[in-house]
Amino acid sequence: MKNTVLIILSYMTVLCGCALQRDLVALDDRLVLIEQHHLESEKKLRNQSAGQHVMIDRLKEEIQILRGKLEEIEYTLNKKIKTDKDRIVRLEQYLNLEPTGSGLKIEADSGIKPRSRAGKKLSENEIYQWAKQAFDQGDFETAREGFQKLIKQHPKSKHADNAQFWIGEIYYREKWYEKAILEYQKVIEKHPKGNKVPASLLKQGFAFYNLGDKANARLILTELLKKYPESNESKIARRKLKGFTP
Repeated sequence: MKNTVLIILSYMTVLCGCALQRDLVALDDRLVLIEQHHLESEKKLRNQSAGQHVMIDRLKEEIQILRGKLEEIEYTLNKKIKTDKDRIVRLEQYLNLEPTGSGLKIEADSGIKPRSRAGKKLSENEIYQWAKQAFDQGDFETAREGFQKLIKQHPKSKHADNAQFWIGEIYYREKWYEKAILEYQKVIEKHPKGNKVPASLLKQGFAFYNLGDKANARLILTELLKKYPESNESKIARRKLKGFTP
């Protein structure tokens, strides 16, 4: 009997030892998994942190680049403002013919001779010549102000339609197509019998085309062909329309 009890106790001890060993193995495996998960999480965090540092560095570089561009734009803008102010002063002095002692103050390279009578304003022809000369020389700001002054002071001038057209042309060359379209429209509406109407229609069509509005471009160029079929502008319009994609 005593031996039987000992055997049973020994067996139970072995069983308990096995159970504990299994629990220990399970706990050890679980600990390994936890450690692996911890290492993976730590690695991800390090990677995320490194990525954030890289992103922050990139943002700092972009900010520095933008600041540099902003300073450059500000410098260019201030320089242009000063240049424009100087040009306006010269234009006002020229167009108003301010007296300077014995004669009149006129730009030396303007190509227009001083008038003998101090204080007398330029004629419409002289204003137009001066503005057109500025346009041909690429001085669009001065030319625009000259043409606008002509239209304001001499709205019935024989040069009024041409002056209005050249204003539209200046905006077109500056690639301000929306404004150019409006200025060309003034030629069409205010000077319907003028010689610049076909050219205004043509350039309106080109302006719409450059804006990506092919529907209106085609409409206006077609109108040009109907109204002025024999004009040089219509020949150009026909070639342009042939290049339109459906």
